[in-house]
Amino acid sequence: MRFVKREELKEGTKLAKPIYNKRGVLLYDRGSVLTSKVINSVHNFGLIGVYVLAPDEPLPEMTDEDLDREKFCTVSEFSLMEELLNMQRTGKYVKLRYLADTYISEFRRVDHPIEFVQNIRGAEDYVYKHSSNVAIFSALISSKLGLHNEEKLTTILASLVHDIGKMNIPMMLLRKPVLEPADIEKMKKYELDGAELIDKCFMSIPGVKRAMLQAYKHIDAFENNREPEKGKLVLSSKILIVSDMFDRLTAMDLRNEPMSYIAALKVLISNPQWFDPDVVKALSSTIIFLSEGTCVKLTSGETAIVLETDRDNIFRPLVLLTSANKVVDLARNSAYRNVEVADVAKTYDSRYVLDKPTINRLKKEDGS
Repeated sequence: MRFVKREELKEGTKLAKPIYNKRGVLLYDRGSVLTSKVINSVHNFGLIGVYVLAPDEPLPEMTDEDLDREKFCTVSEFSLMEELLNMQRTGKYVKLRYLADTYISEFRRVDHPIEFVQNIRGAEDYVYKHSSNVAIFSALISSKLGLHNEEKLTTILASLVHDIGKMNIPMMLLRKPVLEPADIEKMKKYELDGAELIDKCFMSIPGVKRAMLQAYKHIDAFENNREPEKGKLVLSSKILIVSDMFDRLTAMDLRNEPMSYIAALKVLISNPQWFDPDVVKALSSTIIFLSEGTCVKLTSGETAIVLETDRDNIFRPLVLLTSANKVVDLARNSAYRNVEVADVAKTYDSRYVLDKPTINRLKKEDGS
């Protein structure tokens, strides 16, 4: 599966992910062949591109749960868009608490790591899609950490509205390929202006503005190599900081190439003074960072295929070394005690395609 910008889409290519409308109605299923009509629809929907399959790539497995969650995400993004626009117009929210409850309910019952596929965003829909993803990560983390209902609601509300100030940034500035220092300062002012709207809308829940401001200042200091502000961060802020940064690192947008999930996780883990280790650990246990069959680069320089992950150490899975055709458990093989996954392979061409029976057979061949 690879991302292709809309201007580079070609007829005959197959979709890797389904396309829904704002009501959750399936428009084009995954595996659908791109025609001129589909490509025009991608342009009309304002998508900057879509995920497609390579010519010989099989359709990735998706459970009914995965498909339902994909649909939930699409519907929720459109609902959030309408609610944030209403907040800007009226200074009040109508359905935001209900929307926050749907995120909490949807991810409260998740008792295993989920397969999460990043969405595609452009200048027009960046805020909604980013904020929706942040709310998903925050809901997963909050449930894992066992937050009480009131604290969980505050965290999700803050995740949904934390970037509302960015909606006032001029489109010309959002679409600018390279930002000058003056551009960045203008964008920061819009973000901080959003805090005043949040304050007005959530006077009865002051924790929403507190979480948003603490997270904004903390991430801004991190990105600009400044010392973090003094004062204790509330848990809602710690969760928002990790969720926001993880989504920013892994999202495809008009200006940045995304990191892999595993590379982004390493950034969070390697900066414990900035990203709370307990929150990062909760995130790492709620989504799948390495799927079976993923081709990875090891710190030894070797290429390998993931056969099974180790929940205690995501970076040291059971793998098949492609050069030696040897199965090795990195978590238990003493000869590989200093070897771990460095990153995933960047292109489909360097991947091997293994079916489930083959993976299961290779697991039994582990000679560690």
